[in-house]
Amino acid sequence: MKHSMIGAVLVTTAMTSAAFAEDTLTAVHAFPESLIYTKSFLEFVDKVNAAGEGVVNIEVRGGPEAIGMFQQPDAVRSGVVDMVYTPGSFYAGALPEKDALVTSNLTAVETRANGGLELIDQIHQEKMGVKYLGWFDSGVCYNLWTRNEPKLDADGNLDVSGLKLRGNAVYNAFFTEYLGAQVMDLPTTEVYSALERGVVDATGWTQIGLIDLKWNEFLNYRIEPCFFSTDLGTIVNLDKWNSLSEESRKILQDVAIAHEAESAAKLGALRDADFAALEEAGMKVVTLEGDAADAYLAAATQKTWDRMKGLMADSPQGDGNYDKLIELFYDK
Repeated sequence: MKHSMIGAVLVTTAMTSAAFAEDTLTAVHAFPESLIYTKSFLEFVDKVNAAGEGVVNIEVRGGPEAIGMFQQPDAVRSGVVDMVYTPGSFYAGALPEKDALVTSNLTAVETRANGGLELIDQIHQEKMGVKYLGWFDSGVCYNLWTRNEPKLDADGNLDVSGLKLRGNAVYNAFFTEYLGAQVMDLPTTEVYSALERGVVDATGWTQIGLIDLKWNEFLNYRIEPCFFSTDLGTIVNLDKWNSLSEESRKILQDVAIAHEAESAAKLGALRDADFAALEEAGMKVVTLEGDAADAYLAAATQKTWDRMKGLMADSPQGDGNYDKLIELFYDK
């Protein structure tokens, strides 16, 4: 009798523990920990782990040193890791619709409210088998940064002839097709040494993070106006997402939505601080004016939309969402 009672207690305890087992997700991030965007993602992780104590927990396995930055999207699709924080541009071949975020002049808060992010999530689930959890650090755009004073033609347009420009999937359509630049594709982790050795002397980069990466040791000019928006998102393996308890999913989604707003506000202030620090250290700003500025911005947007439409048209699902994406992510 005594033994049967002990057995019953053990079974009950085991069942109770199983019922309240904490959901755990493994995660990696595209960029090194020193970069402001990675710090933002790690803040999100801390928020989830605090709000989800005893319910859901994120275990960060590292950055590009753990899984190569361009291999991370496939790693989350295949379930090698449960969650990845990465630019959508790193999986553009699978999901060209990410260009709607690249060309967006709205924030995550606005596109969350108007249904844009719901559509992006649906497309991610259908095309990649991942849940698009949140668009973090939105509202930050890109500049072209150069070592030497940029040249302008007689009409005030940027002349990139002779420039050794570092390329990237985000902005190559704009740089090559409008500016006519010759580009050398390099991952973020290799740009410092390329600048140091003179392999490149210009790059596109966001308004924030140049100091974190120490590229300001070589880059002396910022060209305005800025263009595009960061497309940094957190994606989750869909099978893993569906396996989580309803409470875990709610905590993850609620914290992600809150972090979308909080990170956009925080990074806006950091951008201003970065610009002030760079200019105090001698960074010069060259601003395109009038028609030259308008043409520059229009080309950045249109060339990228053209790329998105072409790649969407080539996919089995077609380009049926093209107009809707522009409507939801771009305020004309």
